[in-house]
Amino acid sequence: MRHQRRPYQAMALYSAILSQLAGSMLVGLFAGRWLDQKWNTEPLFLILGLLLGLTTGIYAMLRTVNHFNSGE
Repeated sequence: MRHQRRPYQAMALYSAILSQLAGSMLVGLFAGRWLDQKWNTEPLFLILGLLLGLTTGIYAMLRTVNHFNSGE
């Protein structure tokens, strides 16, 4: 029974990682575009938002992987 649950746990981990990375980058993208339109600084906040979103996504991914590996 334990051997059959392993693929489902891996699929859950992969989908959590994907959603965290994609979601945080999309939030950074749209927030950066909104700030650029508001202050007329075309690519500045878009790039900063993407970098901040990527950083946040990687941090969340590492926390998720540590949580799955700890067995909680």
